[in-house]
Amino acid sequence: MSSCLTSAIDAELVTLLRLTVEGGASDLHLTVGRPPTVRRSGNLIPIGDRDDLSPGDLDRMVTSLLDPTKASEYEHSRQTDFSFGLEGVGRFRANAFHQRGFPALALRVVPHRVRSLEELSAPSACSQLLNAPYGLVLVVGPTGSGKSTTLAAMIDRINEERPCHILTIEDPVEFVHTHKSAIVNQREVGTDVNSFEDGLRSALREDPDVILLGEMRDLESIAITLTLAETGHLVFATLHTNDASQALDRIVDVFPAERRDQIQIQLAGSLQGVISQRLIASQLGGRVAAYEALVANDAVRNLLREGKTRQLRNVIGTGQAEGMQTLEMDLARLASVR
Repeated sequence: MSSCLTSAIDAELVTLLRLTVEGGASDLHLTVGRPPTVRRSGNLIPIGDRDDLSPGDLDRMVTSLLDPTKASEYEHSRQTDFSFGLEGVGRFRANAFHQRGFPALALRVVPHRVRSLEELSAPSACSQLLNAPYGLVLVVGPTGSGKSTTLAAMIDRINEERPCHILTIEDPVEFVHTHKSAIVNQREVGTDVNSFEDGLRSALREDPDVILLGEMRDLESIAITLTLAETGHLVFATLHTNDASQALDRIVDVFPAERRDQIQIQLAGSLQGVISQRLIASQLGGRVAAYEALVANDAVRNLLREGKTRQLRNVIGTGQAEGMQTLEMDLARLASVR
């Protein structure tokens, strides 16, 4: 996982990152022809008294962040993902890319401390799913909805309570987990392993009990993930979908038509639950997560086998006794406490 000393990074960029953190913003955007801009409570706001950034400014800032491996990737692909820490400032996830022929940066603040499930007001299903001996747990939602934060809280709870081996495959590593009751090995794509697929294939030889991977991006990574979930591992993964039914459809639909019946059977046998979330504005300031929770019971598994994912919403709506909740239920809860 990437780690940079403050002295190695462009001094102006360090100042901007410090202002971002101190101002409670979630993201910093740097692009040619605009002043430095942060995202705070969902809104984009210029920071400091800086004039518009020039191509030279961006080139200097990007160059100061990249190690030789990432610099080579950036040169050939015109974009690269990475993470880094600044002592006394914070930790950040970054994407360096090109637009209209100029360099640009999007940087997200990663909190120093992993927040607990209670602090996130996560549904009881999150804790419930951690006790599953094996299977697949999905955390889904739009980009920037807090999926990584929820997953980090779930992994941290396992780390605190279970003497097990947790293996993560991330691109890049965001939250850094220390060893507690568990052994935690975090592998960053591009630094510790060549690809998600290579990391997943080698996982079987590394004796993990719990596996966390980033987004399931293609047929191969989804197929390997389902196999791992079927063979005694508790696997956590993400998808960029709006709700549980969309996530499960996405998994099935990525396969050729002749394989979908078998994938539905695999999914019905391995799925433990789906947590979907989005961030909404809070009347107290900032944003909070609203959750939908699906827990795989017999009714859910039968619908998955039959490909009737559209009916899952009805099961969620009547499954409160098993820890399920619709997004609307959680929105009503949030409205009552705001």
